[in-house]
Amino acid sequence: MIGSFSVGLFVNRFGRRNSMLMMNLLAFVSSVLMGFSKLAKSFEMLILGRFIIGVYCGLTTGFVPMYVGEVSPTALRGALGTLHQLGIVVGILIAQVFGLDSIMGNEDLWPLLLSVIFIPALLQCVLLPLCPESPRFLLINRNEENRAKSVLKKLRGTADVTRDLQEMKEESRQMMREKKVTILELFRSPAYRQPILIAVVLQLSQQLSGINAVFYYSTSIFEKAGVQQPVYATIGSGIVNTAFTVVSLFVVERAGRRTLHLIGLAGMAGCAVLMTIALALLEQLPWMSYLSIVAIFGFVAFFEVGPGPIPWFIVAELFSQGPRPAAIAVAGFSNWTSNFIVGMCFQYVEQLCGPYVFIIFTVLLVLFFIFTYFKVPETKGRTFDEIASGFRQGGASQSDKTPEELFHPLGADSQV
Repeated sequence: MIGSFSVGLFVNRFGRRNSMLMMNLLAFVSSVLMGFSKLAKSFEMLILGRFIIGVYCGLTTGFVPMYVGEVSPTALRGALGTLHQLGIVVGILIAQVFGLDSIMGNEDLWPLLLSVIFIPALLQCVLLPLCPESPRFLLINRNEENRAKSVLKKLRGTADVTRDLQEMKEESRQMMREKKVTILELFRSPAYRQPILIAVVLQLSQQLSGINAVFYYSTSIFEKAGVQQPVYATIGSGIVNTAFTVVSLFVVERAGRRTLHLIGLAGMAGCAVLMTIALALLEQLPWMSYLSIVAIFGFVAFFEVGPGPIPWFIVAELFSQGPRPAAIAVAGFSNWTSNFIVGMCFQYVEQLCGPYVFIIFTVLLVLFFIFTYFKVPETKGRTFDEIASGFRQGGASQSDKTPEELFHPLGADSQV
């Protein structure tokens, strides 16, 4: 939460790429603290290490979608943005496998398991310097047109980048007409109020969908469902998680963000109902354990169709260069705060509600579906400036319009 709220402090001063490089220091420090905590017999080192890596995660989940969105061509922005979520789910799957008792999840090797976080940070330190700084940051924030043009030529693989430069210059002129956008201004200005509301609600739809309740407590859920080897069933859900993120990667530019998010929310709600029925009838009908497994796998699959990858990168799409860092900070803070609430409260709510606990998430999923249907515009195929212009033209007087009306004529035509 702390890290995500600090995103804007770094990206505006040091740039997108340099901010990511600098923050790897936190991963190295955390790795050392957690890796040597058992040897030093210090739980304080473990707690401090976990705190530092939490700050690191909050920062990077803001840096990465912003950077990827700004370097990607419009036609591939959604697909490349999904790679961020793919990296997350692959990391979860690797952690699930290496966390097995027979590998590293045991009394002797757990410090080593926690310390391997230095490996991806080291890889980033080696490989990221080979990547250019965001051309949008160079042109709009630093006014370095020649560097931005050179970077664009490398990224696009063509010498003709006139169209990209013109779009960035128009966005830069618009940014110069705006006063500096603070977090408070996002909520005060009619031009930003609707997109920041959409950004926050989409982040909440990801975390309050119940997905992390499934992942944090999947082993105990599978045990209650009567699964003989619940740990391996949990790894199975991780495989499903990864596989359907790949599916989303290939369809997001065809189906669109809004459509996939709606499909994901609806599918998750249906699976949550099935999960509730299966857990409630398990004692009377033992074969319901199979239904619960199918429901959990389906829940995870539909999550990765839409609510998993889309909220991360669509926030960067909803805002122009000026307000984007502040918006990503607010959205990231909302995401990690709701993640924390679910992680801390689910076990107590489950004790109180028993097998009916997922009805709560079903209600939330239905509410998020309604909000997405009426308020979230389709951003597929639009430049950052076109999306921002749609909200500027809407303003407070058009806040009651549907996404299709607000973004006409592009909105309805771009949806599947």
